[in-house]
Order: sequence, then structure tokens, then C-alpha cells
Amino acid sequence: MSDAHEPAYGWPPLTSRRCSRPACKQPALYTLTYVYRDSTAVLGPLATYVEPHCYDLCAAHAGRLTVPRGWDVVRLPVEPAEPAVAEADDLEALANAVREAVLPSSGGEPVGQGIEVGRRGHLRVLRSSPQDRGQRS
Repeated sequence: MSDAHEPAYGWPPLTSRRCSRPACKQPALYTLTYVYRDSTAVLGPLATYVEPHCYDLCAAHAGRLTVPRGWDVVRLPVEPAEPAVAEADDLEALANAVREAVLPSSGGEPVGQGIEVGRRGHLRVLRSSPQDRGQRS
């Protein structure tokens, strides 16, 4: 039997945002936005960024949403992300970052500290040292 506060697709959200309803500590899955000009409430997937005039809701509060008389509710479809794909992408990104950190850098940037020729506050102006000049590609 499924809990009313859990998402219908069975896996927990990857967000730390909580439902905007007072005393609700459930994870937010939806974002509610009001369009006052059109007397419309729009309920859709969790927004990427927290907006000041939007409300993040858990599954239970989104399911029980009511609006003032005469208002319309637009429920945008919420497609569950593929958790296996997301995990694979995260693992691949981590592996790539480790590979890049281990490999020595080769490129157009001079290697070494160079020679300081000027300073302004915490910034330094560096000129490549003579042995580094030949290493540019």
C-alpha cells in the first residue's frame, strides 16, 4: 500500500526542497503558480529555481489542491525522470572528472608560475618565464 505523501512512480525525489504548506515536511514534487490576470492556478513539475511567488507542494497537497470559485486549474503533466539514467549520468560525470584531474594538462596555457611583473591588490600580472615560452602549442 502506497503512502499518500510518496510519489506515484515509486522513487524518492533528488531535491532537498520541502512542501510550502505549514508543518508539512514532505519533499516538494510540484510547483504551484498563480496567474491572477487569467484567474488560473498552474500546477506543474518542480521548478528548477525557487521563485518568490511560487509554492512548492508535495504529492499529497498537490492532489488536494483547490482554487477559488471561478478560477481554473491547469495541471501540467509531470513525467518521472529515469533514476537509472540519472545515476548513470552522475557516475559518468564523476568518472570523467577524476580522469581529467589525473591527466596532466596539455594545451595553450603556459606551465609554471611565470615571472611577476606587476601587482594590483590581490591580482598579479605574470609573464611566462623563458623556459615556459617554448611550451605553447
